[in-house]
Amino acid sequence: MKFNKKLLVIIVASIIVYSVFLILSDFNKLSEKILDFKIEFLPIILPLVSFGWLALYFRWTILLKNSGYKLPHKKNFQIFLSGFPLSITPGKVGELLKCQLLKENFGTPRKITAPIILVERLYNAVGIIIISIFGIWYFDFSGIVILIAACILVGIFLTLRSKKLFSNIIEKTSKIKFLSKFSDSFTDSYDVINHSIKPKIFVISSVLSAIYWLLESIAVYFILQSFGIDLFEISDVILTYTTSIIIGVASFVPGGIGVAEGTLIGLLTANDLAFSTAVSLTIFIRIFTLWYSVFVGFIALKFTGAFSLSNSMQKNS
Repeated sequence: MKFNKKLLVIIVASIIVYSVFLILSDFNKLSEKILDFKIEFLPIILPLVSFGWLALYFRWTILLKNSGYKLPHKKNFQIFLSGFPLSITPGKVGELLKCQLLKENFGTPRKITAPIILVERLYNAVGIIIISIFGIWYFDFSGIVILIAACILVGIFLTLRSKKLFSNIIEKTSKIKFLSKFSDSFTDSYDVINHSIKPKIFVISSVLSAIYWLLESIAVYFILQSFGIDLFEISDVILTYTTSIIIGVASFVPGGIGVAEGTLIGLLTANDLAFSTAVSLTIFIRIFTLWYSVFVGFIALKFTGAFSLSNSMQKNS
C-alpha cells in the first residue's frame, strides 16, 4: 500500500471515530453547540498554535546544528512541516521519512537525523510534563497519570544514557519491518543521541518544548472561551489537555485518535459539562491542535516531493 494511501486510511478511520462520538451524543444539542463557536477567536487561536510550531522548529534546528548541520531555513522548514501529517502514524514513526527527505535534499546522513527525531520525542515528553506540573494539584487522577509518565520518561532517559541497554533495544526493534531499515542508523549514532541530551542542549530544548505545549494549551483555553465556556482556569485547561495527550500517546494509537478524544471528553464531563458540549469542544480542540497541522503538513509534503519519495522507498524495500 502506498504511503499516501496509508495516511488516507488513518484519516478515514478518524472520521469514523468522530462519527461514533457524534452518534453517541445528542445531535440536536451538539449542532446547536457547534454553532455557538465565535469565529472572532480564530485570529487568537491559529497564531497561538502556529507560534508553537516555531518553537519546535527552533528546537529542530538547534539539534541539527548541535550535530554539525546548519541547513537553509526555507527547505528545512518545509521538511519540518512535512512531519506533521506523519505524526498520525503509530508512535509517530512515520516522521522518520524526514530523514530521507533531508538526505535527498542536503545529503544529511540518516545516522544523524534518525536519532535526532527520536530525541525530539523525548523532549516532547519533557515539555508536556513540565507544563502539566503547573496544574497537577487540581486533579488527583491526572497527577497519577503525570507521575507515571514522569517515571517512564526517566526510564527512557536512563536508557539513552546506557549504550549497552540502548543497543539491546535497537536489536529487538530491528525485527519490526518498517524500523529495520533505520536500525543501523540508530545503532551507529548513539553518540549523536548522547550529545543531544547534554545539559545545555537539554535545558534549551526542554524550554522550547514547554513553550510549544504552553501555547497550544492557551489556544485550547481560548477555544473554550470561543464557546462561552469560562468554568476553567488556565491551569485546569493545561492539565486536562496535557493529560488527554499523554494517554493518547501512551496508547500507541496513530495520533492518539479516539483515545485522546475519549479521554478529553471524559475529563470535560467530569467537570460538569454536558456530554454533547464536551464532544463539540473536543472536536474543535482536535481540529485546531491536530488536524490544522496535518493540513499544513500535507501542503509541505507536496512541496518536498515526499509522496513520490516514500513510494520509491517502499518499492526498494
